[in-house]
Amino acid sequence: MNTAPAPADAAAPSDEPRWLTAEEQRVWRFYVQASTLLEDHLDRQLQRDAGMPHIYYGLLVKLAEAPGRRLRMTELAMYAKITRSRLSHAVARLEKSGWVRREDCPSDKRGQFAVLTDEGYGVLRRTAPGHVAAVRQALFERLTPEQQKSLGEIMEIVAEGLQPNEAGADLPWLR
Repeated sequence: MNTAPAPADAAAPSDEPRWLTAEEQRVWRFYVQASTLLEDHLDRQLQRDAGMPHIYYGLLVKLAEAPGRRLRMTELAMYAKITRSRLSHAVARLEKSGWVRREDCPSDKRGQFAVLTDEGYGVLRRTAPGHVAAVRQALFERLTPEQQKSLGEIMEIVAEGLQPNEAGADLPWLR
């Protein structure tokens, strides 16, 4: 019995998967490899320079950009695309370092804010130059200006296409 997928250009019954072409498979595998290596590269740089993973750095950046350096926990989870439980764990670690504190929401007894402390802001300011250099070296210096523009356009299309917009969707930050 032949279990190999049919060639992508062959007519397949409607219940058969539409397999990736050889070129699509090549692109997909390089995308997965590059995104995994880039995330690992940035994690290692941030662990070395500030003792935090890349996701924590992103949380600090988002808080630094927010009015009053504070956001509702649910909004921060939505930004990071993580569950509230995972965010709560991350914020607990950031609190232990003195970089973030939680405040109760006066208008909602169940709600809480994450607030970037002055110490956390200082860590972010000291860490940002090295992080930007790592991003620049790993990504932008390898691409021409035209490739950078194309990559930006492609990632925007992919992100917009994946952005959840349906009510009742199983979204991590609602779990």
